[in-house]
Amino acid sequence: MTKAEEQRLQKKQEKLKAERQRLWEMQVYERQYQDLAYVCGIDEVGRGPLAGPVVAGAVILPKECEILYLNDSKKLSEKKRELLYEEIMEKAVAVGLGVIGPARIDEINILQATYEAMRMAIAQLSVKPDLLLNDAVTIPQVKLPQVPIIKGDAKSISIAAASIVAKVTRDRMMVQYEELLPGYHFASNKGYGSAAHIAALKELGPCPIHRKSFIGHFVAEQKESR
Repeated sequence: MTKAEEQRLQKKQEKLKAERQRLWEMQVYERQYQDLAYVCGIDEVGRGPLAGPVVAGAVILPKECEILYLNDSKKLSEKKRELLYEEIMEKAVAVGLGVIGPARIDEINILQATYEAMRMAIAQLSVKPDLLLNDAVTIPQVKLPQVPIIKGDAKSISIAAASIVAKVTRDRMMVQYEELLPGYHFASNKGYGSAAHIAALKELGPCPIHRKSFIGHFVAEQKESR
């Protein structure tokens, strides 16, 4: 092995060591509750967009689970999220999803819709969790023990996994909506209020997946164009 190869190998090993240390620090809550059989991470995505559903993920990872580069979904590239999504789905003890659409969001408001999506995700799990680690919130009408963690998707591997599952699921849905409802650039903006999305909304009017309670600033009359 040449000197250059040795240096490259050493750098690779140092990076791997640093990554494992980062993950160890992200397991602080999982270690705190290691005597429990099933600790579940909960997170949501899609509270802010003008269109599309809010999606919650619930993920139970096995003890001593190692998924390198697992992190808050917002800190990862789309390609990295997709790869991690596949690994999470392969390794997880259980995964649940909750999807609440625009009409329901308009009916009960986005906060209550988020809670409803989270309850739905918990109900979808194939095993009953002993504890929920939630990103920031305490979910009403849930009798299971809950630990709300501010910025939990960056502090807990379970919540990070839930954030990735929710994000990838919702992004894939918005890409499909782009095919069904072209013109709003849903594949690229994922329903968020980008300049191109707002311009299309003003030109075309709202479509069936727009949240009527979110778009009053952009359209005078909320008549569906399609």
